[in-house]
Formats: sequence, structure tokens, C-alpha cells
Amino acid sequence: MEFRQLHTFVTIAQEESFSRAAELLGYSQSAVTVQIRRLEGELKVRLFDRMGKQTILTAQGRRFLQYANDILRDLEQAKMAVSTEEEPHEPLHVGTLESLCFSKLPPILKYFRDHYPKVPVKITTGSPKELIGMMERNQLDLIYFLDRSRYSSSWNKELEVREPIVFVASPESKLAGTRGLTVEELLEEPFFLTEKNENYRRELDQFLESKNKGLTPVLEISNTEFIIQSLRRNRGISYLPYFAVEERIREGTLAVLDVTDFRAVMYRQLFYHKNKWKSPEMEEFIRLAGLDLQNSIETERRVTMKNNEGGRL
Repeated sequence: MEFRQLHTFVTIAQEESFSRAAELLGYSQSAVTVQIRRLEGELKVRLFDRMGKQTILTAQGRRFLQYANDILRDLEQAKMAVSTEEEPHEPLHVGTLESLCFSKLPPILKYFRDHYPKVPVKITTGSPKELIGMMERNQLDLIYFLDRSRYSSSWNKELEVREPIVFVASPESKLAGTRGLTVEELLEEPFFLTEKNENYRRELDQFLESKNKGLTPVLEISNTEFIIQSLRRNRGISYLPYFAVEERIREGTLAVLDVTDFRAVMYRQLFYHKNKWKSPEMEEFIRLAGLDLQNSIETERRVTMKNNEGGRL
């Protein structure tokens, strides 16, 4: 049994495809097939079933996958233990939301540039559904997003932090400073929102549907920074994570509206696939993301005080 056979086996299991695994590993498809046949011959079991274009693990393959991952992880740790290259240098690919990309990643990326200049960091943005799909296909090392609390037996969750979502407007809005607003009172104002059916926007739409109400925004866009700039130039309203607008609130260029009949809870979460070996570069990103925990707790406390007291932050 060779380590490259185990690596090929794990990659096929992640990709659910011999051809995609061959492309990722730089082998011909026939070479991948030969490696798996030899591995199956040594183990005396069938590891994969091919059903049409789909490749799935057999029951024996699912059991063997856990051991293969353990062996490869132990091998990487052994290599690191005797390596003379102490500084992290492997590429790191993180998937995230645009709101987190603008608000949470800059200090983490700066830390990597300053302390680990040999680590190439790539950021891909998308919806939670898109990012999960990319993680499942081994196209991302980590995914970092805001959504309902998510769980899967195939994922390792490294971070989960409650994040308040707030209605915001220009401080010059007639609604700014008004206590005890309802969502219905906001509907006559122009709304600038993220795209329909995605995380916190979905929660707002479902609440309105329960009240037999609807909302047609004047602008829908995934880029929260563009929404924030639009709010500062217009008399509109948006519904965004507090962390995305916190700096503007402190500057006084945006104001949180005191809406009392609807408050959703979202969670900032960080995952990687259980079949993925957690590299030192991933470990460091996870550590740095976790350092924001206390700031998030303080943010939620301040927003709660704002909602309860109707005062300015």
C-alpha cells in the first residue's frame, strides 16, 4: 500500500469522480483507475461503486476513508515535526460572504501578510449554499459565513458567534431616533437589500409573508458595501449585520432604527470538511477569526441596550 494510493482514494471520495480527482492530482484517469484497483486488490474489497456518471463509496469504502484520512494526517504531522521549514508557506483558500470579506477579513489578511508572507491567500465570495458546495467538492480549505446555525456530520465547526442584524438608515431619516417602530411602518420607505432567499434577507421576507405583507426593494445586490454607500447618499433603509455597519454607526453616518417587532438571530460560522487535513495555515486563520469573539459579544450587548433603551450607540 502506497501513500499516493491513499491520497488518490481520499480525493476521489471528496470529488465523487475519478476524472475530477485525476485532474486535481495531475494524473491520467487510467493511472487513477490503476491505483484504486491495486488498493482494492490489496484490501480485497471494493471501495467505489459507479452508478452512471456518479462515483460513490461502498460501505467498506466509507469505513476505510476514516483510516485513510488518519494515516495521511499523521504523515503530514510527522513531516512537519522533522521539517526545517518552520514558517507556514502552503496556499490557503477561504470562502466567505462579501459582508464578512469587507468587515472581518482585512485585519486577518494583514496579519498573514505581516507574519506569514510566504502564504498565498485566496478569497472567494459566494452565498452560504455556494460556499458549502465548494467545500464539499474540496475547492475551499475553509468557509466563513453568516447564516442560521448549521451542522453536518461531514463538517468540522471551528467557530460559532451570534451576530445581531439591524435596520439602518441615514441619521437624517425621519425614522431615526423614533422608538418602538414596527416593520410595517418601514415599508413606505425605499429599501436597499441583499439578494432574495439568502440568510438574513430570507428571514425578513418570511416574517413579512407571515403578516401577509411584501417588500419590493429599489435595489437588490449582494455587495453590502455598495448598499451602505447607497444609504449614505439616499434616504433609504436596509437590513444588515451590525458588524457590517458598526464603523458607520460610530462615525454618525448611519443610524440603527429601533424596530421592536422583528429581531432575527444569525451566526458567524467557520467550517472545514472532515476529510480535509487541518494545515498550520488553516489553524492560524481559525485562531485569528476566533480572536474576534469578545468583540462580537460586546457588539451584541450594545445593540441589545440600544433596542431596549432606544438610545444612541
